[in-house]
Amino acid sequence: MSKKAALLTVHGMGRTEEDYNAQLVSDLRHRLGQLFDSLHIGKVYYQDVLQSNEDRVWKSVADRVRWDDLRQFVLFGFGDAAGLESGKEPIDSDYAKAQVKIARELLLAREAMSASGPVVILAQSLGCQVTSNYFWDAQQAKTDHPPRVGIWQDIGLVQAQITGGRPLTGEEIAFLQGGSFRAFITTGCNIPIFVAAHAKEAIVPIRPNDNFEWHNYYDKDDILGWPLADMSDEYARVVTDHRVNAGSGIMGWLLKTWNPMSHTQYWGDTEVLGPLEAKLRSLLA
Repeated sequence: MSKKAALLTVHGMGRTEEDYNAQLVSDLRHRLGQLFDSLHIGKVYYQDVLQSNEDRVWKSVADRVRWDDLRQFVLFGFGDAAGLESGKEPIDSDYAKAQVKIARELLLAREAMSASGPVVILAQSLGCQVTSNYFWDAQQAKTDHPPRVGIWQDIGLVQAQITGGRPLTGEEIAFLQGGSFRAFITTGCNIPIFVAAHAKEAIVPIRPNDNFEWHNYYDKDDILGWPLADMSDEYARVVTDHRVNAGSGIMGWLLKTWNPMSHTQYWGDTEVLGPLEAKLRSLLA
């Protein structure tokens, strides 16, 4: 049976297990009931591009430093961001490899829906920047000034990696560029860290199609998660910010919401799950 809509998840920075979205999937199955069977769920996992190199660096210095947990947080987390944002011009860069992962999952979603059904992408932390970069480059590829980085500088060079060997059709390329990207749900988003030094008029969000909407969820205690709409007039026209208290419940409040650990709690929070469920129900009905 063909699926009616697709949800893709994109993880954040730092060491991440491949089943990072397992609890979210379980929660959505419970919330959606029979509608869940009509939903395709894809999972973008790009950490395997980065982690082995970061582990090698850690092992080379671990016995000569202190504060292991904090140092690993900094090395693995900010190492991810630096690794993806530097040296990204080659078509085989880590930046491009992460984009291939997104394109593969989008193509699988299209195949599962047997058509250009609506796509929702839920991204956390650094995953918001990774996803935004992908669609920004895809937008630029449709202009007279194509990007000089990532897979969209020449999609033909990587199409076999995306499809498993065959060429992409024009309809597939349009889908991969965001033609059916209906809703972008970002949590703990740190895009401002990457664009804060730019002039205000240069801070422009993605807008893959006319039906696209972007909802950004942030906790005021999360130092890695930021509101977006106030960054520029362009962002204000596209993004709706939602302030939440990630990690609800009394134990959640005591252990999580009053400190920066709230950065890891969004996907289990009812203030995020509720609107996500509502959006999916509207697309699946």
